[in-house]
Amino acid sequence: MHYLTNELWFPNPEQATADGLLAIGGNLSTEQLLLAYNSGIFPWFEDGQPVLWWSPDPRMVLFPEKFKVSKSLRKTIRSEKFKITFNQNFEAVIFNCANVIRNGQAGTWITKEMQEAYLKLHNTGHAVSIEVWENDKLVGGLYGIDLPQKRTFCGESMFSLVSDASKVAFYHLSEYVKSKNYKFIDCQIYNSHLESLGAEEIDRKEFLQFLS
Repeated sequence: MHYLTNELWFPNPEQATADGLLAIGGNLSTEQLLLAYNSGIFPWFEDGQPVLWWSPDPRMVLFPEKFKVSKSLRKTIRSEKFKITFNQNFEAVIFNCANVIRNGQAGTWITKEMQEAYLKLHNTGHAVSIEVWENDKLVGGLYGIDLPQKRTFCGESMFSLVSDASKVAFYHLSEYVKSKNYKFIDCQIYNSHLESLGAEEIDRKEFLQFLS
């Protein structure tokens, strides 16, 4: 296990433990976060813990051309019941991602410290939000880290206050990365909901090769 200081450095992701934990410590500075994402590493920890850095094997990704649009979702998209915007209210999106109650989840890993760090990333043009509006009310959305030089989008979290809102946000994200000719959306770890939308697991070695 590697213990980080404030030095701008990460160990090789292949040195992570069996469950994907690579390093402990360091900080959430913009420079540290960008180095992490560009290296295939992401932070994930709870209040009261030091910063924990992960690079799991396998890795969950979505190749945009494999996004699965069900008949009902396609109908919702065509109905235009939702208005979609990009980067119109990043702060509200990450706040909702942190505070929306989810089944089987007692708390959130999106701590106040995390929210502040990712807002700085957004203000410097590295973090992106997609908002879903219904009758001028924010009802869903997602946010993540955009890595244009790597042709990769690192999805962080999404929320939904009404049926299909987060799916619609994810659909528009897949269309965004497709238009940019990106390789994939990094979904980090296995999630059955994302699998139903077309995401799949690949070996970490393959993931890092794509990223490099």
